[in-house]
Amino acid sequence: MQSNVKHPKIELTSDLSIGYRDRLASSDGVIELGSGTHYLLARNGRGKTTLLRTLAGVLKPLDGGYVCEGRCQLLSEDLAFDRELPAKVIFKSMLPKDGCREALALAEKLELDLRKPYGKLSTGNKRKVALLVAEFSVKEGRSDILLLDEPFTGLDAFAREIFQDLWARRSEGVLRLVSCHPDFDSMEMESSVLISNGEIKHLRGGDVPKQWGDLKNQLN
Repeated sequence: MQSNVKHPKIELTSDLSIGYRDRLASSDGVIELGSGTHYLLARNGRGKTTLLRTLAGVLKPLDGGYVCEGRCQLLSEDLAFDRELPAKVIFKSMLPKDGCREALALAEKLELDLRKPYGKLSTGNKRKVALLVAEFSVKEGRSDILLLDEPFTGLDAFAREIFQDLWARRSEGVLRLVSCHPDFDSMEMESSVLISNGEIKHLRGGDVPKQWGDLKNQLN
């Protein structure tokens, strides 16, 4: 009996270059990412958002190319919803019935006020709304790619851990590329895409650092 689990993929060609008019970074070889969570790490201004926008099709690469196999969503850092709508209405209008039910349940755990207008929510709670919409629009049996730009902005450790646990449980058929600035050195990262010294490289496996405290020393 065949499994209905799909396998999303991002592949960067060995000659991929990203930027606007000038080159920000280039791939140092073919990079292939599959299902699961991959952290995109770089110092400010080195190309994290540019890479995500390129993969989403918002920007054209300067050279080379890439492949995204799966339904691709970009959750930009400045994404916003109607200021007058409460989170409950946003979920009901944008999510399928089952996804909406799960989003509402998790929102309660996250202590998100479902009745307060979106415009009156704190920065962290606005991020919770956006993350819940992205996460629960994922469909079982379909390949999904979530490009998450600084999703932890404004979130406390409690909320961040809830989302990381959710990602670990919902890894089949979903590829997440997450740009972030981790706030504690022991944060585990099984797969990391680093942009440093103008190069994009992928670190994974037992021979590379898996904690932010070690990885941050490789950024330049």
